[in-house]
Amino acid sequence: MTEKALRLGTRRSKLAMAQSGQVADAVSQVTGRPVELVEITTYGDVSREHLAQIGGTGVFVAALREALARGEVDFAVHSLKDLPTTQPDELVVAAIPEREDPRDVIIARDALKLTDLPRGARIGTGSPRRMAQLNAYARGHGMDIETVPIRGNVDTRIGYVTKGDLDAVVLAAAGLNRVGRSDEVTDFLSVDTVLPAPGQGALAVETTADNAELIAALAQLDDPLTRAAVTAERSLLAALEAGCSAPVGALADLLVDGQTVKEMRLRGVVGTTDGSTLVQLSTTGPVPETHEAATALGRELATEMLAQGAAGLMGERAL
Repeated sequence: MTEKALRLGTRRSKLAMAQSGQVADAVSQVTGRPVELVEITTYGDVSREHLAQIGGTGVFVAALREALARGEVDFAVHSLKDLPTTQPDELVVAAIPEREDPRDVIIARDALKLTDLPRGARIGTGSPRRMAQLNAYARGHGMDIETVPIRGNVDTRIGYVTKGDLDAVVLAAAGLNRVGRSDEVTDFLSVDTVLPAPGQGALAVETTADNAELIAALAQLDDPLTRAAVTAERSLLAALEAGCSAPVGALADLLVDGQTVKEMRLRGVVGTTDGSTLVQLSTTGPVPETHEAATALGRELATEMLAQGAAGLMGERAL
């Protein structure tokens, strides 16, 4: 008799289905059990408001977590950057698999790169973080661009360019890789130009805290270095008191000498969406071996950024 299928809760978007399908295959391999996808519609999927207006934080997550709590699914897959920084006690992120490319990319008309865009080019993005950094880059390099707020899935966003409504759109490399559309990218944005969202490119596999057997199975998919990096990034975000719609970028990357991982560098940025003011700092230290050490790394950098005036740039009150 075959074992009962594990139920994986996922959003219905093409991207969510693709990344959940990849996790489902991996879970099947480690557990020997079939995994079925259970499609769940979240508020973020049906609302047409801009993320910054609906609060951003958790709008793609709450319905999946409610399905977990009700026992309708056994585990759920989230884009880590969508997860609120406060973790509910009854749920646990059992695995953070190895991260995909964390960079942002541009898909532009006529295969243009960012530096080739004409004066007055209109660039679509729903992210205040991307707007702030793109506008700051343009100011610093004598470019004249207009950032235009957009919503929608990958197809919708790319459609703005193919239909001629916009000159370019900004998307996450990881999402395009997962849906097999990375060949449409016209420019990869260096993290020196645009720091990604905290946790960008990483997935979170979440289940209930009382399901010890499943937690142990899912833990086999965990990548400790990815977990350390995103923990530091999310700790920075939490300490800045910013939701996932705030203009905060963060990236923890490993400094490698030959085959040896030497240190971890954490970079953070926060800015006004017009790009007129940015606070951008970095810190480097030993690769965190524990959750507490990774959290401390993020908190320390946030403290420095707040001292440089970061709080006033987010429209959020610093306590």
